[in-house]
Amino acid sequence: MANQIQPITRRNIFDFIQAEGICWHGRLDEIDFLSRIFDLEQMESYDSRFSNAASDIWQHRVNNPTDWPDNWVYQDKRFDLLHCDDSIFLNFICEMAHPLVRIDPTQVVRLTQLYNEVLSEDNFEIVEKSKLAGKPIFVGRLKITGKESIVQKGHEIKSYMSAEYVSQQISLMESSIESAPHVAIGVAKELIETCCKSILEEREMKYDKAWDLPKLMKETTKTLKLTPEDIPNETRAASSIKQILGSLSSVVQGITEVRNEYGSGHGKDGKFKGLQPRHAKLAVGAASTLAIYLLETNRLKSS
Repeated sequence: MANQIQPITRRNIFDFIQAEGICWHGRLDEIDFLSRIFDLEQMESYDSRFSNAASDIWQHRVNNPTDWPDNWVYQDKRFDLLHCDDSIFLNFICEMAHPLVRIDPTQVVRLTQLYNEVLSEDNFEIVEKSKLAGKPIFVGRLKITGKESIVQKGHEIKSYMSAEYVSQQISLMESSIESAPHVAIGVAKELIETCCKSILEEREMKYDKAWDLPKLMKETTKTLKLTPEDIPNETRAASSIKQILGSLSSVVQGITEVRNEYGSGHGKDGKFKGLQPRHAKLAVGAASTLAIYLLETNRLKSS
């Protein structure tokens, strides 16, 4: 798939960082920072005296720190940050705001605000994924917009699964977001369950009807070879791909917990107050995106 984050968008982010005097590698040295994203030992050296990028960078940024400018990484063709895969670029800028890299919370807020202002032009955003010692860890993703995008995703899912029940689920999700968010959240979970079971049945893989959604998802990703362990280390952007695949279980777990707490399917007491439509859009958008990804992968691997 072609990149959706334009080079000018990436350049605008890097230009701002340089103008603000923000050190891209934070409190880590440059090799340690880049090693969190790239396998420097397997990347070429531009200096014939050295066998890989790690030694090359050490020579010209540690041993002789004035050989290259401080912001050399933005122009280095080995990383190609202006044209690399969207996932690598997003991983790079999110690492810049990681709590192990940057301890100044003011800088973290400034960076993430800037990211979202600029990335919005290409319909991407940076959001909090988890916390480390109470500090946020971020991940980049396509923006989850309004109902229109969810309707579009619904049509795409129907192109993969023509079962009447699936069409009813999608229609119910779409119609419930504004009027009954808790129903939309409940159906979002059921949609992923339906997709997983459909894929397992198509591939003649046995499953237990008593399995919960995380277990169904685990078996489905194993069947489709979508676990981090299935990606060879030598694959381009292997670490980024593994990170994305590893987050699938987190998406499922999150939707399951939100549904159990706020969605339909469980009795509520008289003081129950459901979530707002924007929360339903988040759950439905995530579930729809995940369902499309699973169904599309299944079709590609079946052809």
